[in-house]
Amino acid sequence: MSPLTSYVVETLVTLLAVIALAVLVLYVARRAGVGRPGGPLELVGRLPLDGRRAVYLVRVGKTVYVVGASEAGLAKLGELPDEGLELPAVQTMPRSFSDALARALGREGPASPRPTSDEA
Repeated sequence: MSPLTSYVVETLVTLLAVIALAVLVLYVARRAGVGRPGGPLELVGRLPLDGRRAVYLVRVGKTVYVVGASEAGLAKLGELPDEGLELPAVQTMPRSFSDALARALGREGPASPRPTSDEA
C-alpha cells in the first residue's frame, strides 16, 4: 500500500470515528434531557410587531414580565402579578416537523386544531 493510500484510509477511519462519537454524544445528551425547557420560566404569549420586533409575556414564578425584543436586544417593559391574569395556554413550539408544516400551510394539525364555525 502506498503512503498516500494509507494516509487517505487513516483519515477516513478517523473521520468516521469522530462522526460516530458525535452521534453517540448527541444521543446520550438527548436521552438525558439536555436542552429541554425546565424550571420556573415559561413563555406565556408572543406578539410579533414586525420581522425583527416582538413583545413577549414571560412567567417567572408568580410574576409575568412584559419583555420587548428588537435588533438592539431585550428590554423589560413592565411586570404584572399573576393573580387574576387570565392567559390562554400557548403552545410555543410545534411537537414535530409535520405539525409545523401543517401550521405553515394553514392546514389543521393535531397540535393546532382550528375552531369550528360554532366556536367562532
